[in-house]
Amino acid sequence: MSNSGKSFRKFLLLWSGQFISAIGSGLTSFGLGVYVYLQTGLASTTALVILLAFMPTLLLSPLAGVLADRYDRRLLMVCGDSLSAAGLLFILLCMLRGEALFWQICVGVCVSSIFTSLLEPAYKATITDLLTEEQFTKASGLVQVAGSAKYLISPIIAGFLLTVSDIRLLIVIDICTIFVTIASTLAVRKGLISVVRGEKNAFWYEFKGGWSALRQNRGVFVLTLMGTVLTFCLGFIQTLSTPMILGFADSAALGTGTTISAAGMLAAAMMIGLVSIRKGHAKILSGALFMAGLFMAGFGMRENMVFICSFGFLFFAMLPLANASIDYLIRTNIDNAVQGRVWGLIGIISQFGYVVAYAVSGVLADYVFTPLLLEGGMLAGSVGKIIGTGMGRGTGFLIIVSGVLLSLTAIVLYQIKSVRGLEKRGGVCT
Repeated sequence: MSNSGKSFRKFLLLWSGQFISAIGSGLTSFGLGVYVYLQTGLASTTALVILLAFMPTLLLSPLAGVLADRYDRRLLMVCGDSLSAAGLLFILLCMLRGEALFWQICVGVCVSSIFTSLLEPAYKATITDLLTEEQFTKASGLVQVAGSAKYLISPIIAGFLLTVSDIRLLIVIDICTIFVTIASTLAVRKGLISVVRGEKNAFWYEFKGGWSALRQNRGVFVLTLMGTVLTFCLGFIQTLSTPMILGFADSAALGTGTTISAAGMLAAAMMIGLVSIRKGHAKILSGALFMAGLFMAGFGMRENMVFICSFGFLFFAMLPLANASIDYLIRTNIDNAVQGRVWGLIGIISQFGYVVAYAVSGVLADYVFTPLLLEGGMLAGSVGKIIGTGMGRGTGFLIIVSGVLLSLTAIVLYQIKSVRGLEKRGGVCT
């Protein structure tokens, strides 16, 4: 077997561990979302839990990126996975003593997120270590298959388990999957030589080196900035889909709807995994995001599960195409020696949109958009005649607005020459 074939087998082993881990974390994420919303009845509290589970990982990603370029990337992944269990154990212990309070859940997810921050830059940089350029898009498709498990497999399993047990079982399963992930990472680590990537300089020096590598490539930098707008739009549907559906249906319908919608991500990711995208990445990126915005708007139009699942499926099917294109354009234009810290910086800049969306979406839904579309609300006689009125319609309207903004952003993105130019410069390290 060729060296590239052996390397891809190692990647598959590493990927399988992350796939199982994604299922476990998806169980906890789904369970906590339902648990908090049923406790409070507010979209804003659900959004706050999502924000606290996300923001520490985002803010610490530049530090994690530098560490991924200085130390053994596989060992960092092991540390991140194992230590993240501490937050889950804290929530579980609180629940075993009775009902977990809202602040206790917030503390637990925040602690878990702090240690999870070590994982992402090291994982992405390890893929570059293992694979050839021709294998990048195929690997990206498979990585997104693993990521889709959180939305495809986990919700339907969690929905079933919640009918026979409670959220504590979901957290226990999540903790157990961490051991599988650690084992697969250690197995891959045994077969790899730890690469020394130059002299270990001061953190700030290496951080600036990563910033320089990112800033000097105008196309990658602009793509990263535009990513902030894109994640801002996507954050709304991630946060508001649960309260929108629970406004007229139960948790079982939510789990089924989430699974069916996420099947679109799985289908598209598997297609990319089997048939690599070889050219036209910038065009595919813009087209996929434009269509995703339209489907996102359709997602919020009706309180009908068939309607929601159909547009949800199409929306999620667009995301792997966009993600694979972004991944290729960045990976082939940044030197591998600094990819850890660059991925960390790209993460904190592009995903800052999620932070803003998580922070404001619940508040906007509860206190601005929902009152507008209640009976007698300011928009009940206009927009309400199209999408309906009631408790969940304001949330749906906010999702529609975000979808339109996403489509407009996609149009602007394709007009930027430096982003289109990344296709021509692919493979050139800057």
